[in-house]
Amino acid sequence: MLSVAKVQRRNSWRYYVRGVAFGDGRRPVGQALKDAQEMAGLPPGRWMGRGLAALGLTEGAEVSERQLELLFGEGRHPDADRIERDLLDDGADAATARRATVLGQPIEEIEARNQTPLLALDFTFRPQASLHVLWALGDDHTRRIIEQAHERAVATALRWVEDEVAETRWASGRGRAKTPALVVAAFRHFDNRDGFPLLHDHCLVLNRVQRPDDGGEPKWGALDTVRLYRHVVAAGTLYTLTMTTEVCEELGLATVPREVTPGLRPVMEIAGVDSKLIDWSSTRRQRIEDALEGLTYKFAQEHGRLPGEKARHGIGWQAAQDTRPEKKTPRPLKQLLAWWKASALWRFGQRMVDGLLERCRAAGAAIRARVVPHVDVVLAAVDVAAVVSTVRGRFSRRHVLAEARRHLLETLRGQAFPRGLDSTITDRALSGHGRQFTVPQPGRRTPAADQLFYTADFAEPAPWWIAGADGKPPRESSRYERARVASLAVRNAIRAARTPPAAGPDDAPATTANAAHTEALRDQASEAPHAVDHQGRDGALTAAQRAAAVHAHQQAAMPELYMEGRTTDPATWLRTPENLERLAALTRAANARRRAFEDREAPGAEAAGPVDQHRQEHEQQHRQQPGQGQGRGLQP
Repeated sequence: MLSVAKVQRRNSWRYYVRGVAFGDGRRPVGQALKDAQEMAGLPPGRWMGRGLAALGLTEGAEVSERQLELLFGEGRHPDADRIERDLLDDGADAATARRATVLGQPIEEIEARNQTPLLALDFTFRPQASLHVLWALGDDHTRRIIEQAHERAVATALRWVEDEVAETRWASGRGRAKTPALVVAAFRHFDNRDGFPLLHDHCLVLNRVQRPDDGGEPKWGALDTVRLYRHVVAAGTLYTLTMTTEVCEELGLATVPREVTPGLRPVMEIAGVDSKLIDWSSTRRQRIEDALEGLTYKFAQEHGRLPGEKARHGIGWQAAQDTRPEKKTPRPLKQLLAWWKASALWRFGQRMVDGLLERCRAAGAAIRARVVPHVDVVLAAVDVAAVVSTVRGRFSRRHVLAEARRHLLETLRGQAFPRGLDSTITDRALSGHGRQFTVPQPGRRTPAADQLFYTADFAEPAPWWIAGADGKPPRESSRYERARVASLAVRNAIRAARTPPAAGPDDAPATTANAAHTEALRDQASEAPHAVDHQGRDGALTAAQRAAAVHAHQQAAMPELYMEGRTTDPATWLRTPENLERLAALTRAANARRRAFEDREAPGAEAAGPVDQHRQEHEQQHRQQPGQGQGRGLQP
């Protein structure tokens, strides 16, 4: 997954120079960064990106402290000291020499307008919790494979950002150009603030890029950071898909869905990693959940309702910040590995820890034998379009692309797929199930392809209630769960349409028109771009056979566990929070009427009041009515 933070002026860039570059620790004041990294056994930062050549830097070279200060603290050339000194020796004045080392607009001019300059963006890449466990408790070979897959996945995601996303803008957005060359400083960390395993990289993306050369001196400008923020989810899904696929292919593993929050999208974890080990590595989750309860109660008291989806995200961020521990003292990886192994052995025993990789391989082999590496692009496009349209209403290409990558991870379960399959599914979903409603205005700039918005005509299912467990009240289905139901209905309809009825022995011979129709169905069913064949697959399947194979694969790869607990029982609806409050009010009113009735009925009264007479008449009438299931003229 991928998270983004801002690197700004004042103290934020010092936080990265003194803390992030030092393993998320607190570096002593006055100690050089390189000396502190060597004493703590931490790896130095490395340069990445195509934009390094314009600054005289080399990809993979070590990041120095002075380069960090100049680039991410002052917005100047990383070799500004030498450039400024040479210009002063040539007779230039100090202001001119300093201005020659500034990349783009000087920070002082931005601050003079009472604006806060944005120096960089911190892209933090980290894998799933199960991969952290495998990396921390596995042998050297397993750890090396996971680290290499992590490095290649980070490079793949950054290269995609350079090729497809990065743009520079000037003149208040009137000028815009592609800039496939970023400057990135990457720092590797091994643990979280509690000292438990958390392999992740902080990639500081400089907010300065060169504009395309128009024949003169290349100019430096700022990135379109709004565009970068919009594509963060798509970049994060690409990283997760790339890393998980490579690790599963190298080690023979597979993935399974794990529901972290009921009703939200599951996380695809490595099969065979026990949930206890995942909870052991995720030390902050329980503290965050405890804080969430109090913040949710406070929100309900202030607003008179439960928080919605957007408010839940804000409350979750606040809970994470409130429970964030102080910085630790970094330790070498060898010490961390020994401590993690001892902690896991003491808590779970040697059998669970030492046999972890074998269990994961056994579970992965069972899943790979059941789920064939085949993707039907037609059904995948339906599933992706249904989920995105139900969850978002209107969507852009980046939303569909991110969902297509999630679909590949869920469907293939960690198995390899041809390059470009995610883009093929995205294009099919937009062309076949998307309806564009972004209308270009005459006299205005034509929007780019990724600036168009679409909607789909899928019927969204009505909300339903899901029965509560462990004494919890029922909850309303989430938009994601309703999206899965909408996708399932459309996919089943397409499967039925693509499967022709089997011809019986007494059927008449097919006419020319029927033969042509059957041939068209066969061509349509066999049209599976980027289909990954496996051993034993017949290349000349009929339309019915191929549709049946795709149906079996989809059922095996994507079990409908998202609808588990779904109910239409009215008794469950009556136990929803809203109805419980309504029933409680009715009960209180009924009890009040009963007490008032009992108070008016004095004990030992000599004569019956009007209420008693009315009750006696009602009982007499009830005794004269026929019983249930008896004839009208019969007496009970």
